[in-house]
Amino acid sequence: MKFDLLSKSDMQAMDALKEYHGGAAKIVATIAEMRKYETRKRILQEKGFGDMLESAEALVKKFPKVPDYEKKLGANYNPALGVATSQVSGWQGAYVTHHAMKRMAATAGAADPCFIPAEFISVVALTDYYVHSGDLMATLAMSENIMQAHKFCSTNLIGIPQPKARFKYLEEVTGKTFETNEVDGENAALILKNMGTPFGNFGGIEVANDNHLIFLDGVTRAALATGGDFFLNPSWSSIIAACYYGRDIPNLTFKVSMLLSTQNTMQFRMLLNIMSAYLRDDKTSPLYEINIGNAASPETFIQCAKELDASGIKGVSLAAHLRINPDLGIAGFDWTDNAFKVLHSGTNMTFKYESDGTARELDTMATYFLPDDERNELAEKIGEVIFYKALKASKDGMEMMKQGIKPIYGDASY
Repeated sequence: MKFDLLSKSDMQAMDALKEYHGGAAKIVATIAEMRKYETRKRILQEKGFGDMLESAEALVKKFPKVPDYEKKLGANYNPALGVATSQVSGWQGAYVTHHAMKRMAATAGAADPCFIPAEFISVVALTDYYVHSGDLMATLAMSENIMQAHKFCSTNLIGIPQPKARFKYLEEVTGKTFETNEVDGENAALILKNMGTPFGNFGGIEVANDNHLIFLDGVTRAALATGGDFFLNPSWSSIIAACYYGRDIPNLTFKVSMLLSTQNTMQFRMLLNIMSAYLRDDKTSPLYEINIGNAASPETFIQCAKELDASGIKGVSLAAHLRINPDLGIAGFDWTDNAFKVLHSGTNMTFKYESDGTARELDTMATYFLPDDERNELAEKIGEVIFYKALKASKDGMEMMKQGIKPIYGDASY
């Protein structure tokens, strides 16, 4: 006996939401246009970020280059070993990113250079202000266009306040109802019943009932407004919804959070079944990346990679945290040795840093949820945290070079 993951009503609601935003073809074209640097730069000059972009353009020219250090270390890559893609989390908006760039550029020629990670993760709520003020777009422009990171993942927390009229329109469009609380005269927010503490539900990832539609709406709005094309997805139901919704939007992709607890091969096979149910014609999935859970062994990671390869699903990468910030898990968490076991087995992986492992000031979950004004006031201190994460990713990458393992960084580091 086999049950469909989505009902006819579920699919109709998501199809209606997509049409509400202009349909798949318009969404694809708009994302593509909004990803162009000339488009972003024009908009950001109007929003007051022109000087920041000019500074970032100058800074990136000073960044240390990977080939210089490959030559210095005598790197000789072994094709039988896995390839390691660098990823750093916590790029909390434009001012934080700009400060981190200053610190990274200053390491040119140093014994410990700081390369640009290939992938960036940001955990900033997609509020209307963050999306439309230019803050998110400036972050994307510096990360994707100037530093040439390969992916920038934003996080949509469904519990953020939104205009009350938006919930009304979404109910009319989808035929579903959403349980909300009034925040003020103009705004309301979904009621998150599992939200015992501010971080107990990671700031709003509870996806009960039909709340996956709020997730998809927020993702689509951000993508259309900024060209952001990669979003964190921490819930089983919103993953299913994203796989269906994104099947005809090839430039809209999702990352599965380690908070989903993909800790073993049984849970991984559940994801494979979800992806296979809503594959695109080219055998790719809207799921671009899966973060294997922190409790998984290197043997489990390797087995997941083998089963992904055997599935025939294309274009999905597997990631693992090497370090995590101290309030996200066990103290002193360090998966570095395990990562080398994975890579020495010939398995590719994305190696990710939530922390550099030193418990620096503001290297906490709470920092991810600061209000916009507070985050900007603390931009230099938060930027320091990001810099040291990227520096740790560079140091570990240089050790990989010595061992014949090829690390991948952002294109402007080459």
